[in-house]
Amino acid sequence: MKHRISRRAFLNGCTLLAAAAAVSSLTSCGEEEAKDSGLAQIVVGSDSYPPYIYLNNDGVPTGIDVEIATEAFRRMGYAARFETINWEQKTNLVESGAIDCIWGCFSMDGREEVYRWAGPYMVSRQVVAVDAHSSIRSLSDLAGKTIAVQSTGKPEEIFLSGSDPRIPQTVEVLSIENRSVQYAMLACGYVDGIAAHETGILQYMKDNAVDFRILEEPLLVTGLGIAFAKNDTRGLDSQLTDTLAQMRADGTLEQIVGRYLENASQYLEVDTIGA
Repeated sequence: MKHRISRRAFLNGCTLLAAAAAVSSLTSCGEEEAKDSGLAQIVVGSDSYPPYIYLNNDGVPTGIDVEIATEAFRRMGYAARFETINWEQKTNLVESGAIDCIWGCFSMDGREEVYRWAGPYMVSRQVVAVDAHSSIRSLSDLAGKTIAVQSTGKPEEIFLSGSDPRIPQTVEVLSIENRSVQYAMLACGYVDGIAAHETGILQYMKDNAVDFRILEEPLLVTGLGIAFAKNDTRGLDSQLTDTLAQMRADGTLEQIVGRYLENASQYLEVDTIGA
């Protein structure tokens, strides 16, 4: 039996509350700061994904990717402006020039030929999380279970492709546009598990005092990168790759990541990807 996918436009109960609480815009202060800097602007398209990008209590875009992008583009002579996008439309937006790049905990794996890439600048594990008291202990235990993923995300691709022999063919996959909603679905018992970046799951657990259990075997270990359109000939991708390498060498990346994640150096071991 093939995986099944169901897209839901409306979710009730605590899921609806989570959707209402999701960040609606990242441009409120970022745009003014970019204008005030006097530098040429680079429009960075993303959606809310703590701890990588979100609004702080003052309504200012912040997070790992915000800090890295701001510093990297500053070194390149640009001011980063952060704009919330519909994640499902990210490719169309960057190809049309509505945004300059896609940056927001974005996995490069399998998308190498779709975009011009800068990076990888960090390592990330894509994992499955279940309720702390769940009987699910491994990917094989997902047979007949329901799992929520973000639509157009890497976990969705992995589950729907049927290419991973560790994943049973009888998993029901619910694809959700707003990635924050999947956490609430698990917390409320609407699904048996979720799949996402491990750091995102850990941040949600910390922020909301919920207890999920992350399965030991990852879906994928991948590099995070910044995507530019294939038809973008400005050379920003290669320039940004060089700038990120400089920031790794001078310790800037570790300082930034360390403000959000423990053992920051392990997330910067990009040379070990695929080893």
